[in-house]
Amino acid sequence: MRNFLYRLMMGRYGSDRLNKHLLILSIVLTIANVFVKSVIIYVFVYILLLYVLFRMLSKNINKRYQENQRYEQSIAPIMKRVSVIKKSSKDKGHKYYICPTCKQIVRVPKGKGHIDIRCPRCSTVFEKRT
Repeated sequence: MRNFLYRLMMGRYGSDRLNKHLLILSIVLTIANVFVKSVIIYVFVYILLLYVLFRMLSKNINKRYQENQRYEQSIAPIMKRVSVIKKSSKDKGHKYYICPTCKQIVRVPKGKGHIDIRCPRCSTVFEKRT
């Protein structure tokens, strides 16, 4: 069985972040559909799952890679914010901010009041409360 799966997936695209997020979305919608009981959500979940399967089994690797890159670029600001929130929750002595110009994450000490923060990458100065 393992050899059959290896041969089946040989030369195919496989899974990436877009596929994983689509699968998570389909699971969330399925759970929501337990309470709502809508045929439209049911059909949409199956369309999502078929699209994920299509992307995984596709032999047009370049096209799927480009789709994933566009998706990665579109969610990059959200992932940056999530990264800042994770770092802030782990590090109790510092606050993390994103530079408004170059989007660099800047770490500053907590408890200093209103301070001017200078970005180490682009030298932009912005004021924040720590």
